[in-house]
Amino acid sequence: MHLINDPQFRHHNLQAGFNAGRHTILHSFYYLHFMQHLLLLHGAIGAKDQLENLAHELKNDFIIHTLSFAGHGGNPIPADPFSIEFFAKDVLQYLDNNNIKQVNIFGYSMGGYVGLYIAKHHPEKIIKLVTQASKVYWDDAVAAKEIKMLDANILEQKVPAFAAQLANRHAPQDWKTVLNKAAEMLQKLGCSNTLAAEDYSGITTPCLLLLGDRDKMVTLEETVTVYKQLPNAQLGILPNTPHPIEQVDVALLSFFIRRFLK
Repeated sequence: MHLINDPQFRHHNLQAGFNAGRHTILHSFYYLHFMQHLLLLHGAIGAKDQLENLAHELKNDFIIHTLSFAGHGGNPIPADPFSIEFFAKDVLQYLDNNNIKQVNIFGYSMGGYVGLYIAKHHPEKIIKLVTQASKVYWDDAVAAKEIKMLDANILEQKVPAFAAQLANRHAPQDWKTVLNKAAEMLQKLGCSNTLAAEDYSGITTPCLLLLGDRDKMVTLEETVTVYKQLPNAQLGILPNTPHPIEQVDVALLSFFIRRFLK
């Protein structure tokens, strides 16, 4: 006698199927009604694809959202200049378009600065904020140093693989235009920081500031200074971690994010 025709076998499998279906329905209900939203923001001249591994690592803990800022990741290059304020509008528009009232934000590098700006000016939108390797202090010298790193001709000559990566990341848009507009943004930041030192004391959103101990762009001093000014902040140092997001231990980073947001 084939098992498929055994009444007990059929009953067992029907019950198992029912239980599996019920589990799926309950999981979907929990996912939609109880899990918090988490928006991942990339850095300057980056795109949302850089955060795919992190999104995968956290997908069972949060409703994950990613976006590429205007002019990044193939999005049309705007006539408006790049700025922290301009990219913050991208985030707010995304939240409105998706009917998200409140969201947790993880921001890498520039994405973290955007998150801090939103926490200052639109605190009702953010539940908690995590920044990683976010440079918050700019002056003429700092801006000039970073702008040199955005010279497309030098990149093509000295690091052609990285130049090709940028061209692919921002296609069909012109990656050199993206770099030029990013350089203009840094120059303006060097003249005037988007967030002044006194702004941070007014940010009440719970914040976790993360920094790699091998970061050559963001200093520990500037990160600690902002950490001390924020009234509701925590500080974390990632060991053996440089600035590029591709070189960050995703499991370690997700541990810190999960621990803080949960």
